[in-house]
Amino acid sequence: MDLQIAGKKALMAGGSAGMGRATAERLAEAGVELYISARREERLVRAAKEIAETYGATVIPIVADSSTDAGRATLFEACPDPDIVAITIKPPAPNGDFLQVTPEMWRESIETTLLGPIEIMRHYIPHMKDQGWGRLLNIGTFSAKNPMIWRLMSGPARSALINYTASVSREIAQYGVNINNILPGMFATEGSEENAMAYADAFGLEHDHEVIAEHFQQHNKIPAGFAAIADDMAPMAALLCSPLSRYIVGQNIVIDGGQHYSLF
Repeated sequence: MDLQIAGKKALMAGGSAGMGRATAERLAEAGVELYISARREERLVRAAKEIAETYGATVIPIVADSSTDAGRATLFEACPDPDIVAITIKPPAPNGDFLQVTPEMWRESIETTLLGPIEIMRHYIPHMKDQGWGRLLNIGTFSAKNPMIWRLMSGPARSALINYTASVSREIAQYGVNINNILPGMFATEGSEENAMAYADAFGLEHDHEVIAEHFQQHNKIPAGFAAIADDMAPMAALLCSPLSRYIVGQNIVIDGGQHYSLF
């Protein structure tokens, strides 16, 4: 399928690994001029080189932490006028006892998962309105719609983000600028591997991968029967970044193998 974005400029914030990288690859494959940002320079530069070589694309790495003012300033200077902006962030670690969640933990969660994406969108929306076209996409988590006690540091702030984007998207759709959200469920990515021990701590489990995996399967039933890989989500992300999604406005698309039992 031709996504009709060849030659457009795309920014993938958080694009060096996992779902961000998978999305970056699909955008590069479609022919965009690609900018990818991340905090870890070595992994970022390696990802940019590999994507460029694989798809024959122009890929510019930007070392920046988009959850901070300084990081966003670096991002905006390096890529001032994208047509497409996709955003994902490293999810906060699973929390343990909810009574032990402190105000400092909440502030960090809000800075990273809510204010970071909002400030990126707020910066680029005027440019997109002026040019009469743009796509903004947040890759979040299905815990924004599916409350999970061990994902308190991730779900509530993302719920606020999808509320924000639903409101703003209706204001800017008339200018050809669309915002949508993808809410992934349980995916087997580098980030999920890094969070395995934090998951164990949240439930008081041994630091043993077999014990963790058994507990995870018991408490996170996935009708599809498996945890997805990043490329099970990336084609939908690329579609939402294209002109083919022109009638999709302010939506929250859950990709979770059927785990979230809801009609809406």
